[in-house]
Parts: sequence; C-alpha cells; structure tokens
Amino acid sequence: MAAIVGVHGIGKYKYFQAAGTAKGAADTMRAKWNRYLHTGLTGGAPYTGQSYVSEVAYYAHLLRKETPAATRSDLRKMDAESQLVLAAWMKQMGQVGDFAGEKLTGLIHRLAEWLLARLGPHAKDFAEDFCPEVAAYLASADAAARVRARDAVAETIRRNRPKVVIAHSLGSVVTYEALWAHPDLSVELLITLGSPLGMRGVIFERLQPLPQGGRGRCPRGVRRWVNIADKDDIAAIPGALKGTFDGVTLDERVNIDWADFHTVRNYLGCGAVNEHLEPYLKG
Repeated sequence: MAAIVGVHGIGKYKYFQAAGTAKGAADTMRAKWNRYLHTGLTGGAPYTGQSYVSEVAYYAHLLRKETPAATRSDLRKMDAESQLVLAAWMKQMGQVGDFAGEKLTGLIHRLAEWLLARLGPHAKDFAEDFCPEVAAYLASADAAARVRARDAVAETIRRNRPKVVIAHSLGSVVTYEALWAHPDLSVELLITLGSPLGMRGVIFERLQPLPQGGRGRCPRGVRRWVNIADKDDIAAIPGALKGTFDGVTLDERVNIDWADFHTVRNYLGCGAVNEHLEPYLKG
C-alpha cells in the first residue's frame, strides 16, 4: 500500500494541549483519520485497526507563537487582523458589501449575529477558529508562523515520501505553499478537502508564490490535483478551484451535512475520496 500523508485543518491546537507534544497530537489525529477513512472506504464496517494514513502533518501549535495569536475567542473580541479576515470572508459570502466607513466593531457584531441566526452555533464556533488561524498564518509573506508551519508540513512529506497527500481546510493552503517552497518534494496525487485556497480578499491574493494574471498554479511536484468541496462549506469559497488555478485535474462537489459542513470526519467518511485512493490502497 502506498504511503498517504494527511494535513489537518483549523481548530486542532486542542490535540497539542491534550498530548503535550506535536508528535502526540499528530498520532492522535492519525488514529482519527484512519477511522474516518475506514468508514468511507467500507461503508461503515467495524474498525479493527486498519492503517491507511502513515502520518498527519501537525502544525497547529506553530500558529500560537505569532501575533495575532491563533486562539478561539468571541468574534467581537478578536484582534483587528482576525476581524478583518472575518469581514473579508463574509463579503465573499455576499453578506456585506463595501464596508468602508463602517466601524469594524459594529460590522463584526452584525456578522456574529448573522452567523448565529442563519447557520447556528457551529458556524460561529468555526469562525472563531478560522479567522485567527488564517490571520496568524497570513500575517505577512515571511511570518514566522507561516514559515514554521510550511516547513513542518514539508518535513512530514519528505520523511514519508507519500504518493498521496490529503490536505484539509487551512491545511490545503499550508500544503500548497510547502510544495512550492520545497521543489524537491513530489506527490502523485494531491487531494484538497474544503479548501479556502481560492477565497478572494482573504487568502488567494496573499499566496506564495503570488498568483499571476489572476490565476494560481498547481505546484510543479504534483502530478494530479483533485479538489473536493461540500456544497454548504462556507470555508470553500469558491468550491471549485479550476476557475482560479491552472493544473487542477478535477473539482468535485459533495453533500455531506448542511450543518456539519467542514469536518474532515465527514469528508473522509462520506466516501468522496474512495475512487481516488483505491488504486493506492491495493496490496
């Protein structure tokens, strides 16, 4: 069986808190990913310890040392950089227009109420992870957190030499930049799940390398790139990446859960990755 590496998404610092080390956090996440994948691959057969993922690249703890700190807090109490991410993100969702001239605190209050009323507490909790971690990672082109996280993902890929990398959420951004920053790395298949890579005004224009002519490019070391997004995933805006990135092999839309729209558990467990992974799982 070919090696598969996972790269986690937002809100995973809790595993570092529980385990006390990055390796312990990565091991915990690997066990979860293996169970989730087993559900998707077998249609829910009892899990008996099968191993599909060789390692999950862990970087959440590295975002904590940057300013602004990547900590969950009330949306109205987040630092200004995180609130600007929220405002730009909501603009992509069509919830605000040109917010120039509106006080940021008033705007954030309005957006917090909208998230709670329209999408429920889960979406608000999601935003309280998403905004500070995106702000911490993208604080500047050479932000320490960005370089550390990117290098940690690259080292995991180098150590495992996988044929497949599955990158979820913010992890797709870190992986994209890691593969560009380390051209010695190559993978046969990159699968991005719930990716915000194409999110205008929040992530896309700040990628390294910078998009050229309004388009990003598939990292040179990637042979095939499959992007999968749930139709209700508010982090995957736009859900399809072919219109924004050259070299995307396939865009797929899935319908995993209208309320729990972004978790890697649902992405891996719904079977959407099965046909892409199965050739690598034989033997």
